Amino acid sequence: MIDKINIRVYACAVKDKKVLTLFEEYAGEPLMKFPGGGLEFGESLIECLHREFDEELNVKIEVVEHFYTQEDFLASRFRENEQLLTIYYIVNITTEEDFLILDPCIERTEWIDIDTPDNPFPLPIDRIVFDKLKEKFL
Repeated sequence: MIDKINIRVYACAVKDKKVLTLFEEYAGEPLMKFPGGGLEFGESLIECLHREFDEELNVKIEVVEHFYTQEDFLASRFRENEQLLTIYYIVNITTEEDFLILDPCIERTEWIDIDTPDNPFPLPIDRIVFDKLKEKFL
């Protein structure tokens, strides 16, 4: 039974027709995802993005625009009692020279070509967002 909601805020940092992705292990599974994470109580969506980039990658960002909000119901694949709501923004990294992986869960980062023929993302909403990035930037 779903009895919790988990609001997730993610960013598409796009540069030279590439988007920043994180590779990490979560609940024993390898995961490729966009930077971002869970909204904390008392925090705005934008504050969440700034905090996540600071905590995970040691960089400051500029939020360019809201990009996509999940429209369909989605249960968490990691917690069966949670419903997910994901919100995505387009951002620019303003202090790229300070880039440093601070979160020990993040194994590596990679700039993925948006024009790659296959959609490399495993999570369903990330897949939608990647397809929308293709529409916007190609």
